[in-house]
Amino acid sequence: MSPGGEALSRILYVEDDHDVRKVATFALKAVGGFVVEPCESGQQALEKAAGFAPQLLLLDVMMPGMDGPTTLERLRALPAIAGVPAIFMTAKVQPQEVSRYRALGTLDVISKPFDPMTLSATVRAIWAGRDD
Repeated sequence: MSPGGEALSRILYVEDDHDVRKVATFALKAVGGFVVEPCESGQQALEKAAGFAPQLLLLDVMMPGMDGPTTLERLRALPAIAGVPAIFMTAKVQPQEVSRYRALGTLDVISKPFDPMTLSATVRAIWAGRDD
């Protein structure tokens, strides 16, 4: 738990790759004990976000149609989601790209491929450090 916040339990997860989405969702639920709302596209995330009331947005960066940064911008336009913290997941983790993603207001970037057994711990650590 972070100094001024509650324990993380609800994650809206957006990933277009079916297999990656399935593995990460299972890891977050089974290993991390999170309640996860998986979405296969930015559009689906926009449709489900307000009703799900996530505490955290976990977004793939590269997706067809609406990419992660665009999805984040559109989600943040929804009053119920505007202040929800976000983490990007991407294989593009060059320093300039990570800086650009952080400039968009994300907490951090998790690199792909990720280890399903440590994904939940990584997300929890980022969440815990968000008020530092």
